[in-house]
Amino acid sequence: MRSPRYFLPLFLAVAAVGSIAAQPMALTLEEALSTAERVNSSVLLGREAALQAIEQANVARVGLLPTVNANAAQRRTRNLNILSTTGALSETRPSNRFDARFAGSYSLLNPQVISAAQASRVGVDIAQAELRATVQASLTAVAQAYFAHLRNLRRLDVLDASITRAKALFDLARNQFAAGTVAQIDVTRAEAQLAQAEQARLQQVTTAYQSELAFKRLLNLDPALEIKLADFAVRRVDASLMALGDARTSFEQRAEWLRAQKAVDQSRLDVRTASYERLPSLALSGDWGRAAGNFDDNDKRSVWTAGVALSIPIFDGLRAGADKRSALSRQRMQEARLRTLELQISSELRLARQDASSRNAQIAVAEKNLRLAEEQLHLARARYHEGVADNREVVEAQNQLAIAADNVVDAVYQYNLSRVELARARGDVRTVLAEKSP
Repeated sequence: MRSPRYFLPLFLAVAAVGSIAAQPMALTLEEALSTAERVNSSVLLGREAALQAIEQANVARVGLLPTVNANAAQRRTRNLNILSTTGALSETRPSNRFDARFAGSYSLLNPQVISAAQASRVGVDIAQAELRATVQASLTAVAQAYFAHLRNLRRLDVLDASITRAKALFDLARNQFAAGTVAQIDVTRAEAQLAQAEQARLQQVTTAYQSELAFKRLLNLDPALEIKLADFAVRRVDASLMALGDARTSFEQRAEWLRAQKAVDQSRLDVRTASYERLPSLALSGDWGRAAGNFDDNDKRSVWTAGVALSIPIFDGLRAGADKRSALSRQRMQEARLRTLELQISSELRLARQDASSRNAQIAVAEKNLRLAEEQLHLARARYHEGVADNREVVEAQNQLAIAADNVVDAVYQYNLSRVELARARGDVRTVLAEKSP
């Protein structure tokens, strides 16, 4: 039997691997945003839509390129002739024919196909702008979920501090009751506050777990995977001092505006395509090959044909006019959407800047209220220790301190969200990473 000392290194190695595997996955905001661009389901679907648009443009380009086909056929024919004068029948002897040919065609001039191909290329730009918009929406959702989970974790710290204060007050009330200096109501009041704080923490644990699962879904992470988010404090600045910049430049930073602008361009090309339906088209066609009686004959001869085809529309059942009117309607619709979007972007940018400035000021107010609540608790404790009042003032002051601390956490969270929204309104959520407080 092997000595136990041989199993000790193996046991230590297995334990080390287990401890490494049990460690939570650490994530920073930058890593979360980078991961979202690779694995978020909405982004992946957007990439596939962009690829499909590229292939659709390639299909539309087919009419502009020559087509070449290789054909080979072995035929055996027997014909029956009928004389028109007497009606007599005469049969021909069966004959064989083998043809091997290359056949091709090329559209020299087809304005409608050319315009349609150009419109499809603009469709690729639309799909790529749509992908950018999808990426920004996904990054916004990830950043919001990141800050929401951090807020919920910080609220747990606030509740832990409340529980610590409530326990200390409860122990003090019991000791004073045992010494006969306070009434039973003081002990009951302190115990009730402790129970409320513990209940609030249990509820907050569920809330934090829920926000963690929501964050994992956005990154396609295993729900059972334990994660740890790095703290991210957004630098506090007065956003109202930020310059809005040129309106045109602001629009060009937004993927939604680029998509709408390209849609207008595409609609104009559609109008031109519909107008070109009345124009003639010119095409070349021909074939070349070898022919003989049978495929294995040695005396094959060259055969070929060549031709030019000119097609001039005369009457198409009024389809061209209907197509043009429909295309003009779509163009007017896209132009109206673009104007509406420009007003929306301008409003979003101004509102986001105002909201970020207001949220920054609200943090200062919340921090001031927190300092006042701490001072109020300090004075209430002093009065209670001196026997001037019962612990009702202390209980109320502790509740006010817990509310004030939670308000600070929520104010910071709301400010972080406002900065994310401001970055999105400016065109790129990832710029908020440069706003990290040193």
